[in-house]
Amino acid sequence: MRKLVLFAHVSLDGFAADGQNGLGFLSYTQELQQFADELVKTVGAPIYGKNTYQLMADYWPTVLTDPTASQPELDHARWVQEIPKIVFSTTLPRAEWPNTTLIKDNVVDQVNQLKRKSGKDLVIFGSPGLARSLMKLRLIDEYKLTLHPIILGQGIPLFDSSTPMSMLTLVTSKTLGSGVVTLHYTGRS
Repeated sequence: MRKLVLFAHVSLDGFAADGQNGLGFLSYTQELQQFADELVKTVGAPIYGKNTYQLMADYWPTVLTDPTASQPELDHARWVQEIPKIVFSTTLPRAEWPNTTLIKDNVVDQVNQLKRKSGKDLVIFGSPGLARSLMKLRLIDEYKLTLHPIILGQGIPLFDSSTPMSMLTLVTSKTLGSGVVTLHYTGRS
């Protein structure tokens, strides 16, 4: 059975994006890239909320035709173009990015059906609003977070007052040279 995994970058004060919905606060280094590359190898289907999906769908296909794109960018663009993707939204009329399934309702049943299929894990990339909704439904099985050494003071929170209390077990952690700490927890949210 596949797991539903949340992969998110987060500031020390719990924000998944800054006040302008940006990720400029990330301490993104070669070491963090290697961590992300290893995580991508475990993905059977990326999961997105509407906003993250639209950002990804607008960006990654353009990399495929960008003559200045690096080889790692091209490799990731090809991967994300070809892999089955899932977007959760009640307001998106349709998902036009190739190999994308749109889920609008019956979230618990739909997620449980996806988990029962064989293959690699279902991984939520960022998407803090979706992540909070799935936490409330207690559907997330694992958390793979990168904790960045910055206090933003404001932004889009990964967790909020509606997040249910959850006891998690630390599987692994690693401090990177940049001060980023990678955290892998297991346990039902």
